[in-house]
Amino acid sequence: MKTITQPKHTFYGYQERDIKIIFDEMERGKTGKLLYQLPTGGGKTVVFSEIARRFMEQFGKKTIILTHRRELCTQTSATLKKLGIKNQIISSTSGNFKPGCDCYVAMVETLRNRIKSKKIKTSDVGLVIVDEAHHNSFRKLMSSFKKAFVIGVTATPFSSDISKPMNKHYKSLVTGENIAELIAQGFLAKPQSYVYEVELNSLKTGIHGDYTVSSSNELYSSPPMLELLLKAYRENSTGKKTLIFNNGIATSQKVYEIFTEAGIAIKHLDNKTSDEERREILKWFKKTKDAVLTSVSILTTGFDEPSVQNVILNRATTSITLYHQMVGRGSRRLPSKKTFTITDLGNNIQRFGLWEEPVDWKYVFERPEEFAKQLHYQSNGGSAVQSHALSAELRAKFPNTLEMTFDVEDHYQEALDTDKKPKTVIQQSIRQQAKMCMDNAETLTQAIALAEALQPEIDWRVKQYVKCLDNASKNYKSWLMEDYQNRLKGLIIKLYPKLHSA
Repeated sequence: MKTITQPKHTFYGYQERDIKIIFDEMERGKTGKLLYQLPTGGGKTVVFSEIARRFMEQFGKKTIILTHRRELCTQTSATLKKLGIKNQIISSTSGNFKPGCDCYVAMVETLRNRIKSKKIKTSDVGLVIVDEAHHNSFRKLMSSFKKAFVIGVTATPFSSDISKPMNKHYKSLVTGENIAELIAQGFLAKPQSYVYEVELNSLKTGIHGDYTVSSSNELYSSPPMLELLLKAYRENSTGKKTLIFNNGIATSQKVYEIFTEAGIAIKHLDNKTSDEERREILKWFKKTKDAVLTSVSILTTGFDEPSVQNVILNRATTSITLYHQMVGRGSRRLPSKKTFTITDLGNNIQRFGLWEEPVDWKYVFERPEEFAKQLHYQSNGGSAVQSHALSAELRAKFPNTLEMTFDVEDHYQEALDTDKKPKTVIQQSIRQQAKMCMDNAETLTQAIALAEALQPEIDWRVKQYVKCLDNASKNYKSWLMEDYQNRLKGLIIKLYPKLHSA
């Protein structure tokens, strides 16, 4: 079977079919919020870019495309230009809607700030397209576009937060061609999977259900697991361009060290790598035939290197979205590349099934809670361990607060995804606990006493935050614990009089 190349301004049969189905729904006004599913590598960006073009041509209204990473903004803008669509990226310095331009690409927080400052009129927007729609950060903007048609686009229509299922926001689902069919038709490379069963009992899960960075680092940085990784690479991947996905920076750095000692060409990449160094590393990876790149999370979206021949999952995840994103990095097909390999060191294939097996996404969309229970059961024999629990004694001191928990890792990842500084996580945590103290106190003195009672919880949150940073010193952790309590009390002293004078 020949590898198919897509001529400019033409679309594959399945893409044209999906564009027609979605556009028919928009014309009929059947629903104002539609979700579109298409596997990684199927050309989601091309499909929704063409929908935007036809919408603007027919209805003469503005279109906004929302993404959650800068790289995706740039890539989306480039795809739009290839289709002849004039567009503008809305950035912190780009200003308002420009005359003569009807298509805009923006990150959520940037657009939110523009709307708040009234620099952008949302009433002019007729279509909103949400890329990677399973991310919950997009929900905060939807109330600003009540009259617009909204299309969410994702490879996996399953919310990253089960408490906010996608069917509560989107009214219907359109499913595109499945992975098996895209492989059979020559659009995607065929995978060969190698599974190494790993004992995962030491892994802990965070509040939102996925395995914590700290417990993953502890397991996957251990000598036996590093040796298993090197063995698996030598057995299945020697000489192949390889991506290794890890759950923690400490693990990825250990992988870099052991592969370097073994004489294997490898580089390490994480969210702290400078933009210039990142460009150099990716340039090296592209041109080096047998290159190995070990990374943490950041190459799951916004990264496309078709020459990847092998993907190693050196981590476990309970997220089916992350599983599909990681494997999808190796699925691009080239004339010289009809197959690729998957090496699983996290029991992920056992948990989710083979990547190429069809998934009943309509069932997942319509019954997310049932699907989540199945994944929970398969993750750790139904016995996922929570990494942190509040004591009953402490909980009893805050009867007026429904939600006392704060997922540090989740907020840290969201900060990275939205280009915020990591310290905003601490700021958010302090604000939440200040409100807890004020909501449960009749006097300022009582509120301060509640802040002091929270010290064990503060210590835990700071420890989790420092683990996210990976390389912070013990002195910094000690200072941060003290500074946190001082800032918490300071915020309470500042806000309490205003709150109780109202």
